[in-house]
Amino acid sequence: MALDDATTAFLAQAAAAGGPALQDLTPEEARAASRGFIDLYGPGPAVAAVEELTLTAADGVERRGRLLVPEGTPHGVVVYLHGGGWVVDDIDGYDCLGRTLATQSGWAVLMVDYRKAPEDPYPAAVHDAWAGLLAGDEQRTRLAAETGADLRLAVAGDSAGGNLAAVVAQRAARTGAPRVDLQALVYPVTDHDTATVSYTDPANALMLTREAMEHFWGLYVPDPAQRAEPDASPLRAPDLARLDGLAPALVLLPEHDVLRDEGEAYAAALDAAGVPVDLRIAPGQMHGFFQFVNVLPGAADGMAVVVEALHRAAAHGSVPSTHA
Repeated sequence: MALDDATTAFLAQAAAAGGPALQDLTPEEARAASRGFIDLYGPGPAVAAVEELTLTAADGVERRGRLLVPEGTPHGVVVYLHGGGWVVDDIDGYDCLGRTLATQSGWAVLMVDYRKAPEDPYPAAVHDAWAGLLAGDEQRTRLAAETGADLRLAVAGDSAGGNLAAVVAQRAARTGAPRVDLQALVYPVTDHDTATVSYTDPANALMLTREAMEHFWGLYVPDPAQRAEPDASPLRAPDLARLDGLAPALVLLPEHDVLRDEGEAYAAALDAAGVPVDLRIAPGQMHGFFQFVNVLPGAADGMAVVVEALHRAAAHGSVPSTHA
């Protein structure tokens, strides 16, 4: 299926504006370009409470966290890890997305402002993502005590954030705590291999290209030998079948994405390990569509898929296994 009309028009406007390719920008230039999208998203819906938190990683570094609490009794806490190639974006740029997710799902959303490369390369972001998951479990316990409700815990993320979400979901299963009731992975980076069919298909070279991903990998994990470690490439974890309690997964992939093959491979690996997996393909969409809240209609459709999975997790603690 071809790209939908809204995406085609969006890409045409971007091309008309000109500018260098993503991999040709310095990290500072890429971050500035990303901040330019914030006004397009808008402020997002109001929530009942916004709490600014301090998250402390195991290595002692402190990072920002932002808890967005919806009206009423929340169903649980979902820890959200934003995308951006481990280099760009932050919780301010994803505030509209977090607010939308909180209000539509009825879950409190904890946004994690993890460290970025190249200033803080791998595994700094993993440390911060894990600190975020532990903080999310603490907030779940607090909100449960305040409301008297049985609240659940989920982790979610898109692109590089999907990578971190998959990594900490695996770690939670290995350590036995905290219990994660859902991992929602939106076009996650699961492997460092950039020679897959989806990477080399010119039709997928849109918002994210093979060259850009290789650039991001070089900034995030400068040592190529480390890129095969499960904390960098969760698809390469050797023990998925032995991880008792690995969270049920939603894997949401756009039809046109250089990361599509590795996302499908990760869904298949989880399924082979006995983990319930709901694999969804978003027709006519490109990498990055999910973050364009209030800009691309596909973002609303993708949000509905994630919200549906959270509703199921709140009601049943799992997602049904399906394959697109």
